[in-house]
Amino acid sequence: MSKTIKLRKGLDIALKGEADKVKSNVDAPASFAIKPPDFHGLTPKMVVKVGDKVKAGSVIFYNKYKEEIQFRSPVSGEVSEIVRGAKRRILEVRITPDSENQFEDLGAVKADSMSSDEVKAYLLKNGLWPFLKMRPIDVIANPEDKPKAIFISAFDTAPLAPDYDFVLHGENEAFQAGIDALTKLTEGKVHLTTRGGVSADSCFTGAKGVQQNTVFGKHPAGNVGTQIHHIDPINKGEIVWTINAQDVAIIGRVMTSGQFDLSKVVAVTGSEVKNPKYVKTIVGSSISNIMENNVEGDNVRYISGNVLTGDKIPADGYLGYYSSQITVIPEGNEPKFMVTKGWMGPGAGKFSINRSYFSWLAPNKKRSLDTNLNGEVRAFVVTGEMEKVFPFDILPMQLVKSVMYNDLDLMENLGIYEVAPEDFALCEFVCTSKIEIQDIIRNGLDEVHRECM
Repeated sequence: MSKTIKLRKGLDIALKGEADKVKSNVDAPASFAIKPPDFHGLTPKMVVKVGDKVKAGSVIFYNKYKEEIQFRSPVSGEVSEIVRGAKRRILEVRITPDSENQFEDLGAVKADSMSSDEVKAYLLKNGLWPFLKMRPIDVIANPEDKPKAIFISAFDTAPLAPDYDFVLHGENEAFQAGIDALTKLTEGKVHLTTRGGVSADSCFTGAKGVQQNTVFGKHPAGNVGTQIHHIDPINKGEIVWTINAQDVAIIGRVMTSGQFDLSKVVAVTGSEVKNPKYVKTIVGSSISNIMENNVEGDNVRYISGNVLTGDKIPADGYLGYYSSQITVIPEGNEPKFMVTKGWMGPGAGKFSINRSYFSWLAPNKKRSLDTNLNGEVRAFVVTGEMEKVFPFDILPMQLVKSVMYNDLDLMENLGIYEVAPEDFALCEFVCTSKIEIQDIIRNGLDEVHRECM
């Protein structure tokens, strides 16, 4: 039975640089990279070395502690470099593509005629399993678990987020094929949640085999964690799997074609982008060709993802494995005169949720915000700010503090199993103390994983 949820808490951050509803093609990137740090907790075991030739769908590395979880090349070409960091940790596996993309033959199948074990084996064998993530802990799903449900959010409410109704328009067949595969992986329901108050694309409204839910409200209404909490909360010992809507279509496309086609549509956004738009590319592509001659100025920050939860990347960096958005905003490292743009200024261009500046009178005005924290880390005090933007029946301040002093029992009682770092992104944004709350929650989840699961 479908559910309708209305949220009273949350915050929409209006930024300049929303992508125009136009899908553009760009020149083929000169390089691709699969980045192991995109998969939290992964220890990669390399299968290839520099100089090896690969096809789209060739195994690049696998999980050292769960060898059945494989990671495959998004394109054909040559392994050009394996970038390592501290303690020889693998940061990137770079691939120089061929002029003609060649695919491994994975075998075309139809999920509706397969058993649960056959679907799971296909996803694992052919490098599609990493698209599935699990709650609690927010890591790649454990294939040995039996999830009580699978959740798909058909919309994103983060700042300048891509419009999945536009992105997946016309992908009905591939999306349904992906849904057919997911329904085989759980004895529970597959939940597909759309945004209330707007007309969803037929790709979502026509999906079969899912429970259709609707959520009204501000960000984080589009976060899958918010939807899980209000539709089918997680208790200790329970597992829920999640997957991005665009990745569902990728799974369906690969299964029906037998080719490891990781093409996707990415929103190029941000106040420093000259021509915000949607581009067709491939997972792991270099952003150099996408952003070429399309950025204002040099002192900017490139983000793979959105401004709240994305990862900082260099101008010649690579699209993250789970990212459907590239954001470019001012760096914010230049000094500001305190009387005009500093703490004594009127703050007309700043964003305020607590009426510190007159800008609170125009909350929906689109602004160009930079990365400046406007202050330093200070005492972590109770302000009530987090509770205004956190639409969970959880005490956010108390949960964060329980993680900081590593009280596992209190963490469990306060709801650590229901959250992921992205659920606290708004709390971090409004925090007067400038605390990096997402990192704290990540550390708490890792501790719970080690000690309690």
